[in-house]
Amino acid sequence: MRWLLLVLSVVAVTLKKIAKGPLLLAVGLVLGFIGFFGFIVALAADRVSASTRPETAMLGAEDLAAMRARQTGARPPPVAMRSTRPAPVAPMRPAVAPKPPPPSNGAAS
Repeated sequence: MRWLLLVLSVVAVTLKKIAKGPLLLAVGLVLGFIGFFGFIVALAADRVSASTRPETAMLGAEDLAAMRARQTGARPPPVAMRSTRPAPVAPMRPAVAPKPPPPSNGAAS
């Protein structure tokens, strides 16, 4: 697919070079940009998909917990005590500290 987009881009640039009217020139430019942009995105997608693992190779939550327990030497909890709910997530702190209140203009008490 990516090679078809590259060929489309080259054909569109050639069309732009031999264009006599503004409509053909605009069509060549638009098709050239679309083809080139699609070619770049297809290359990036192929690169990413080549380095990812399939989902069947990923471990489940229970397997990961068992591996962590094996590393620390602790035994995993029995099946009846395992929770099916996800662990609670701590609330995020604000990125910027709150501003202090403006100083009062009145006399100090």
